[in-house]
Amino acid sequence: MFPTEVKVVLRRLEAAGYEAYAVGGCVRDLLLGKTPEDYDITTAARPEQVAALFDGFCTPTGLRHGTVTVRQDGKSFEVTTFRTEGRYEDGRHPSVVCFAQQLKEDLKRRDFTVNAMAMNVEGQLTDLFGGQADLRQGIIRCVGEPKQRFEEDALRILRALRFAATLGFSIEKATGHALQESREGLKRIAAERIRVEMTKLLCGQNAGDILLTWPEVFGIFMPEILPCVGFDQCSRYHCYDVWEHTARAVDAVSCDPILRWTMLLHDIAKPAVFTKDAQGNGHFYGHPQRSAAAARDILHRLRFDRRSAERIEQLVLWHDRQIQPTDKSVARALRVMGEERLRQLLAVKRADNLAQHMKFRQRQQEITELEEIMGSLLAKEQCFQLRQLAVNGRDLMQLGLQGTAVGKMLQDLLSAVVDGTLDNDRTALLLWAKEHIRRREEESG
Repeated sequence: MFPTEVKVVLRRLEAAGYEAYAVGGCVRDLLLGKTPEDYDITTAARPEQVAALFDGFCTPTGLRHGTVTVRQDGKSFEVTTFRTEGRYEDGRHPSVVCFAQQLKEDLKRRDFTVNAMAMNVEGQLTDLFGGQADLRQGIIRCVGEPKQRFEEDALRILRALRFAATLGFSIEKATGHALQESREGLKRIAAERIRVEMTKLLCGQNAGDILLTWPEVFGIFMPEILPCVGFDQCSRYHCYDVWEHTARAVDAVSCDPILRWTMLLHDIAKPAVFTKDAQGNGHFYGHPQRSAAAARDILHRLRFDRRSAERIEQLVLWHDRQIQPTDKSVARALRVMGEERLRQLLAVKRADNLAQHMKFRQRQQEITELEEIMGSLLAKEQCFQLRQLAVNGRDLMQLGLQGTAVGKMLQDLLSAVVDGTLDNDRTALLLWAKEHIRRREEESG
């Protein structure tokens, strides 16, 4: 059941007289028939004893918590001594960690029953809190008293929702009640940790249902979403309120972090710009611009890297922009966004439309047509970026241009090529540039 490298580590610990088990998420995944991303090991051996057993292949990566990293056949495994924990005075980290003698003491400090199982090298399971039964029933349940678990570490609130989203599980009633009651604790959690958990959650198979069920929790660190909840769009194009449309749009796009975050934020400013006409129809003029601005604030607050934040903001800004199904229109979009971003934008548009009223999903065919036109342009190596232009800045400098005039002329040439008024031919481009330089000199002279 375990990879050879894991068995070697477990057997060496056992041969030295120490209990040793794979523990936590790797056991959960194995029982679900999945391949674990990594393996954590817990043992009765103290860190210095583990280090002595794996001399030269061990790094003290978390001695304060009893953790060392063991390298075996090119792979690394965290090996942690059985432990108990003191009070969580900061709502995130235990104030004191004490080593324990028994596996039970270590398991009962863990967050959820599905993560509180251990397995020895022979495949024998230790399940003291009903984790296997909860796996079968598809339930996320706290180990012990739920409120205490969440007060110890408020990040567990998002972890519970993340596991529910990624595994397609439901939240057990008492755990859900405590989760809701303890949500203010998320204000004490570092933005980076929230971003990581939220991204994993959004990429889960059950993300939409979790968003719909727990908006008050997400509103703690993204209060901008709360006005969207239950907000009637008063539009024949929409059969869902803004928040349900958002949740369904998240589910409708592929599990890519950039795309999932874009769908979460694409309509976030709709309530702020809502108007009604004389017939009672709802309108949201300017909502892409306002939503992009709100997205920028949220992404900055959650410490997103600049590249991802800029990508998400641009996709939000463009999500409702019309692209005509013509070579010229698609080429212009390619010029602005490039191939990768335009493909992402079309995926965003598709998901947005799939979350609208069934009667108005005929736009799917239009999006398919745009994808086909883009594919045709790319196959023909149509010029839509400066690097594809048959001339460069040095060529224009030889014509006498300097400074910003060079960049402006390159952009003018690219526009003419993309619009189809000029061939991407070096001779033709230079003649065009010379003529425009001559005209400008005459006008200024």
